[in-house]
Amino acid sequence: MNFNFTDDQLVFRDAVRKFLMVEAAPEVLREIWAGDAGRSPDLRRKFTEQGLTSISVAEEFGGLGMGDIDWCLIHQELGYFAVPDSLIDTAYISAGIFADLLKQNPVNASFYKNWLSKIVDGSARIAISHPVNPLVCDAAIADLVIIFSDDELHIVPRGDYEVEQSHSIDLSRRLYAIKWVPKQDTCHLKGAVVAELSERTLNRANLAITGQLLGLSQRMLDASIDYTTNRKQFGKPIGSFQAVKHHLADVAIQLEFAKPVYTRAAYSFANQQPLSTVNISHAKLAAAKTAWLSAKQAIQVHGAMGYTWEVDLQMFMKRAWALDAAWGDRGFHKKRISQHLFSDDVNLSPINNFQG
Repeated sequence: MNFNFTDDQLVFRDAVRKFLMVEAAPEVLREIWAGDAGRSPDLRRKFTEQGLTSISVAEEFGGLGMGDIDWCLIHQELGYFAVPDSLIDTAYISAGIFADLLKQNPVNASFYKNWLSKIVDGSARIAISHPVNPLVCDAAIADLVIIFSDDELHIVPRGDYEVEQSHSIDLSRRLYAIKWVPKQDTCHLKGAVVAELSERTLNRANLAITGQLLGLSQRMLDASIDYTTNRKQFGKPIGSFQAVKHHLADVAIQLEFAKPVYTRAAYSFANQQPLSTVNISHAKLAAAKTAWLSAKQAIQVHGAMGYTWEVDLQMFMKRAWALDAAWGDRGFHKKRISQHLFSDDVNLSPINNFQG
C-alpha cells in the first residue's frame, strides 16, 4: 500500500491552505461566529471559486470527479483552520449520497443531477439527519435535509420541517432538532438498500470528521509550540524546559501514528474493501485520542488563559471536543471494532488482513 499522495494532491492542498490562511484567520472566524446564522455567504462563494464544492461531483455534472483519497488532505486543512461552514455536509457527504441514489433510484435521476449541479455552483446547502446524529447541523438554513428514517430515505425541502435549536460547546456548530412528517413524495428509497446507503454515509462522514480532528490536533500543537517559544520564565522560553518538550513530543508522536491509520481507512473505503468499516472506526478513535491529548497538553502549556475567549486556542479545542462525539462517539466505534474482532470467522493474521 502506498501512503504517498500525488504531486497534484499536494499542490491542491497547498493552494487550499494558502486560501484559508487569509479567508479563515481567527479574527474572521470570530466575526462569523457572532452572526445569527454563524455562516458567511461570502466565504461559501469563495469556496466555490476555489473548486471545493466541486471535488466529489462527477465531471458530467460540472464537477472535478475526485474521490475520497483526494479529500484526505482537504479535510485536515478544514480542521486546521476550524472552518465554520457545513461545506463537508454538502460537498462531500451529500454529493456522495446523490451519486449513490443515481444508481439506486434512476427514476428520480433528473432531481439528483439538478442538485449535484447546485452543489457545484455553490447554490445548495444540504443538511443530513442520521440515526447516529440526532441533531442536524445547519438545518435552519439548509435548502434540503436528507433524512435516514428506519428503512426509508427522505429528502425534505426547507419549509416542510420545523427546527428547534440545541446549543453546542463549539459556537460555530449550529445544531437543531427537526420535526417533520414523512410523505410519499419525499421518500426516495426503501428497504435493505437504505441500510447499505446509511452505512456508507456514516463511514464517509467519519472520514471527514477524522481528517478534521487530525488537522485540529496539528493546529493546537503548532499553537503550543509558538506559545512556548515566546513565553518566558526565569529569563528563558518555557519551550526550552525538558518537561514542556516531553508534553509536546507526546502529541507529535501520537499524531504521526494516527495519520497513516487515517490514510489506510480512506484507501479501504475508496476501494470498497471488506474491512473499510473497521478501518474507519479505528482511524476515528486514533484521531479523537490524539485531539484530546493535543488539547490537554495545549492547556497545560498555556495555563488557564487557554480556556478564555481572547485566546485563539479555545476555538480549536472546542471544535475538537464537539467532533469527538459527532457521527458516533468512542463507545460506538469501539463496538464496531469489537464486533469484528470477536466474530467467529475473523482471521487476525497480519498477512491475511493486509490490504493494498
